Amino acid sequence: MGLTQIRIKRLFAYSTISHVGFILLALSINSIESIQAFIFYLMQYSISNLNAFIILISIGYSLYYFINSTEEYKELEDKNNSPIQLISQIKGYFEINPFLALSLTITIFSFAGIPPLLGFFAKQMVLSAALDSGYIFITLVAILTSVVSAVYYLNIIKQIFFDKSEYIVNPEVKNISIQGSIVKSNLFSLKDNKAENAVLPEVKVTFNINSVVLSSSLTLTISVLTLIILLFIFVPQE
Repeated sequence: MGLTQIRIKRLFAYSTISHVGFILLALSINSIESIQAFIFYLMQYSISNLNAFIILISIGYSLYYFINSTEEYKELEDKNNSPIQLISQIKGYFEINPFLALSLTITIFSFAGIPPLLGFFAKQMVLSAALDSGYIFITLVAILTSVVSAVYYLNIIKQIFFDKSEYIVNPEVKNISIQGSIVKSNLFSLKDNKAENAVLPEVKVTFNINSVVLSSSLTLTISVLTLIILLFIFVPQE
C-alpha cells in the first residue's frame, strides 16, 4: 500500500506498519538482546518520526509566500491547516530550503535503515537478535520488507532533489517592503527600591519576504533531532 500512496502522511502511516513488524519481531524472540533491541528501536523510531512530522510542518510554514498553480493543490481540503498533504507538493524543495530538505532526507534515510544513521543500528540489533535465536526465514522476510519500504522512501528523496519545483513567489508579496519604527515609550524599572524611567530609543525596522523565517524553537528542535540521528555513529551504544 505504501508503494501506491500519493499522500505523504498516509505514506508515513503505512511505513509504520513495517516498523511495527520489526518491533514485534524483537518482542517475539524474548531474549535479553532482543528486549534491548526492542527498547532501542522504539526510541529511535519515536525520534525519527517526531522529526519527520515537525519538518513537514516547517515546510508548510516556509511555503506561505509561495503559490502553486496546480489545480489538484487548490482543491485540497484543509490546505490552510495542513499545507503539505501530497508527496508531489515537495517537488524540488531543495531549491527553496536546502537545510530543511537535507534534514528530511537524513530522517527518511534513517527510516530506510541506511548506514551509519540511527535507524540502521536499530534494524541491525533486531536482525542480529533474530539470527542468534535461529529465526533465519523471518530475518530474510524483514530484510525484503526493508527493501520494499526503501523504494517509496527513495521516491520522496527523488522528488525533493531531482524534480523541478512548481512553486513561484507570490507576485503580491514578491516586492513588498514595509517600513516602520518602534516608537519611544516610557518604562519603569526598580533599582535600589526606587522607580526610574527608562526610555527606549526609536528603532527603524523593515519587513519583506526575507524576514519570514522559522521560529527558533522549530529550528532548534529539528537541528537537535537530526544531529542525534546523524551522529549516533560516534557513540554507537544503546
